[in-house]
Amino acid sequence: MNLLKKLMSNLTTTPVIEINLNKLIDNYRLLSRVIAPAIPSAVVKDDAYGVGAVEVSKALYERAGCRNFWVAHALEAEKIIEVCPEAKIYVLQGIGHDSLPLFKKYKFIPVISSLEMWHFYKKHKLDGVNPVIYVETGLNRLGFREDDLKKLSSKDLKSFSLVMSHLACADEKDHFMNEHQLENFKRLKEKYFKGLPASLSASDGAFLGPDFCFDMVRLGAAMYGINTAPYRENQMKNIITLKAPVLQIASLEKGEFVGYSATYRANTNRKIAIVSIGYGDGVPRSLSNIGKVFFKVSSKWVEARILGRVSMDNIICDVTDVKDLQVGEFGYFIMDDYTLDDIARDAGTIGYEIISRLGKNKRFIKKYILSAR
Repeated sequence: MNLLKKLMSNLTTTPVIEINLNKLIDNYRLLSRVIAPAIPSAVVKDDAYGVGAVEVSKALYERAGCRNFWVAHALEAEKIIEVCPEAKIYVLQGIGHDSLPLFKKYKFIPVISSLEMWHFYKKHKLDGVNPVIYVETGLNRLGFREDDLKKLSSKDLKSFSLVMSHLACADEKDHFMNEHQLENFKRLKEKYFKGLPASLSASDGAFLGPDFCFDMVRLGAAMYGINTAPYRENQMKNIITLKAPVLQIASLEKGEFVGYSATYRANTNRKIAIVSIGYGDGVPRSLSNIGKVFFKVSSKWVEARILGRVSMDNIICDVTDVKDLQVGEFGYFIMDDYTLDDIARDAGTIGYEIISRLGKNKRFIKKYILSAR
């Protein structure tokens, strides 16, 4: 009875995500050393890849001295301006009628990526703001093509504070596109923007060498612990811990089925645990019958395979080898020994998608770790 009372008093039902801002700051500082003497800047778009743009920006601004931030939309910039009041905030999607009031109020720096946007900006010019120009070098996404650049006057070309582009294949060190885009960028910079500060690389480009760093590097995924240079051992610290409580433990007899569509059938007697997390929380459904849950037993991690389909709110896993497991204990889906990259690999996707899907979910208890140091 005492054990039952203890379990009932500790019983929880909500998944928990922990974001270690100390490790994120360490990653930022390491990347800053890798790219030196280029200026480090922090990409906090999509709510800082889902982990919290306000919290991340505040920590980097106050603890790491970051003074340059990148967001996708002006609405995102508005959310962080109070915690980094003297920083430069660059808006990657640029400026339009919908965002003009925010640019006028806060003097955000728009990234101009087309002739149409440039004409709009000239019509609604922001006093004291010199925009960034985005040139296309091979990704064939946003950016001025050279035919567009030829239509800009010499005065127009001198209106910008930074010229930037974006690499398509920087996660593959020897991919021909890296040198192709580098040469394109250097050529366009020399021809149209000689002497203007430049930014070509994001996190993955930071590891390609000093030629790719130019004056500023946009630090994003690597700062959040993702291995953006998979051809080498990951130097980044994992910043995410994702765990969820066990709601029930049950016996599974040989021949019985598990989950929706009965995609798993036990070939021996097993013990299963039902864990309070699912695709409604951002866990990929593609982990069905493939993914892993980890439990701590005597200071060691024991792997429990996911059985059957991942459902909206629950995951069923095989805990036959997890000794003395109790209802209310946590199963771990991401931690230092099984990172964002690991779960992404098993799910058949990338760490970027995993962190973005998980971090913004409102059903989690979200905890931040930031020590005074």
